[in-house]
Amino acid sequence: MDNISKKLLLNQEIKEKEIRVVSHDGEQLGIISSKEALKIAEDREMDLVMISPNAKPPVCKIMDYGKFVYEQSKKEKEAKKKQKVVDVKEVRVSPKIEEHDIMIKATNARKFLLDGNKVKITVRFRGREADYSHVGDKILANFAEKLSEVSSIEKPAKLEGRNMIMILAPKKA
Repeated sequence: MDNISKKLLLNQEIKEKEIRVVSHDGEQLGIISSKEALKIAEDREMDLVMISPNAKPPVCKIMDYGKFVYEQSKKEKEAKKKQKVVDVKEVRVSPKIEEHDIMIKATNARKFLLDGNKVKITVRFRGREADYSHVGDKILANFAEKLSEVSSIEKPAKLEGRNMIMILAPKKA
């Protein structure tokens, strides 16, 4: 709500000499002085709101400002409800992981992907294990293969410090 009210000038805040005025029902009242437009707005018990300050001359509308702000905040809330937040779930494995453990972790990752979340698979190397990064490549390739029917590789396997990371995104239906 605050971001709407900061952008728009209303009533006495409008310092322009001449403005184009539109009534609350969309009727063009023409180009008139801001004092005259403010008087018209006060007669109708409404506010004069500058909706387009960059136009030549600036465009102002006669409207019920409180009702306008309320409707805008309602629209923003409605848009927020319809948004789907995509989480990134992480699955951590070590280079010494066994096949059965990969199956279990892949099953969990499949659930995350089917829920519409992305999955970040991390192979954590400790000590000298980092010298054998090709093992991490094999594990991540195995993971991607097991989940290939429900996911696509968004970010291929890459070694970042002591971790090798790959991100899978759910396939679009």
